[in-house]
Amino acid sequence: MKDLLELRNEIDKIDNQIVELYEKRMEVAEGVAQYKIANHKPVFDREREHQKLMTLSAKAHSDFNRNGIRELFDQIMAMSRKKQYQLLSENGIREEIGFTPVDELDFENARIVFQGVEGAYSEQAMKEYFGSHCDNYHVDTWKDAMEAIKNGEADYAVLPIENSSAGIVSENYDLMVAYDNYIVGEQIIPIEHALLGLPTANLSDICTVYSHPQALMQCGEYFEEHRGWEKISLKNTAMAAKKVKDDGIASQAAIASKITADIYGLKVLENAIQDNKNNKTRFIIVTGKKIYRQKAAKMSICFEIPHESGSLYRMLSHFIYNNLNMTNIQSRPIGDRNWEYRFFVDFEGTFEDTAVQNALRGLREETTYLKILGTY
Repeated sequence: MKDLLELRNEIDKIDNQIVELYEKRMEVAEGVAQYKIANHKPVFDREREHQKLMTLSAKAHSDFNRNGIRELFDQIMAMSRKKQYQLLSENGIREEIGFTPVDELDFENARIVFQGVEGAYSEQAMKEYFGSHCDNYHVDTWKDAMEAIKNGEADYAVLPIENSSAGIVSENYDLMVAYDNYIVGEQIIPIEHALLGLPTANLSDICTVYSHPQALMQCGEYFEEHRGWEKISLKNTAMAAKKVKDDGIASQAAIASKITADIYGLKVLENAIQDNKNNKTRFIIVTGKKIYRQKAAKMSICFEIPHESGSLYRMLSHFIYNNLNMTNIQSRPIGDRNWEYRFFVDFEGTFEDTAVQNALRGLREETTYLKILGTY
C-alpha cells in the first residue's frame, strides 16, 4: 500500500495537469467567443451542452464517477460561458436593458398613491421619501395602487415589500411581475405598534383586536399574554384604528401607530407591543417609467429557471463569479405550475458596471424568464 505522502504527491501532479488543461480549454473558449461575436450567435446552446454532458459522463466506469464527470463538466462549461460573456462586454457588446438614466426623479408635479387611509405606515413612508406636502391620495388595495400607475392616475406608488420581523409582503412581489411598473427608490421606516382603544376604554375591556395580518404577526408575544382576545385582520393598520373609532365599542382595539391615535381620537392603551423592538419595514417606490437615477447602487430582478437539478445554483453563480453582493433572495410559487418557483434577487450594482452587464447577460441567456424590476 502506498503511504499518504506518496498518494498526495500523485494527486498534486494530476491537479497540475488539470490546471494546465483547464487554461488551454479557456483559450479555446476565447476563440469560440470570437467566432460567435463575428457570426452573431448566442453563447448558450442548451441542447449541445446537454448532449456533451451525456457523452462525457458515459465514458466513466461507475455511477459515482458518471455523476462526478457530469458535475465537473457542467461547471467547466458554465465557466466557459462566463468567459465568453466577459469577452462580449470587452468587445463593446452591451446588454440592452431598455431603461433611461436620469439625474434625479421628478417629484415637483408628481402625484403619489398609497394603500390604506390617513395614518397608515405607507403614508408615513411616503412623507419620508417625498416630503410631507406631496400631492397624494390613497386607495383600498395594493393592486389598486399598481392600477393607478398603469392608468396614469398617479406618477408613483408606495408599497411595503418586507418587514424585519414578519418577512416579505408576498402579494407585492407578485404584483411587480404582473405589472409593467418599476422600482426607482426605497424607504425604510421604524415600525412601533401601539394598542389603541376608545378614550373611555381600559385594557381590561378589550376582547377584539383589529389590524393588518403582518402587524398581528409582529405582536405574537403580546398576544400570548392575552390569549382570550379575538384577532381580526383588515387591509391596513390605520383602517383598523378608523374602524374602532367608527364602531364606538369599548371592547374593540386596534394595533396601529401612535400617530393614528391622534388622527382618530383614540387612546394609547399600551405602546411598543411588537416583538422586535427594532422592527422596520422596507417600502418600494414604484413608477410606470423605465428610468433610474444615475447614482443608483442597488438592483432588483426576478427570474424563472428550468425545473431541473442544479438550475438555481447555476443562476446564482453569475453573482458569485462577477463578485456581486446579493442583499436579498426570495422565492414565490408560479401560480399555474405546481412546485415551480420564481426567484427575486436584490444585489448591489448598477447598469454601468461591467460585472452587472456580464451577470445580466448570463441570466438572460440561461433563465427561462428574466425581468429587471428596477435599480435604485
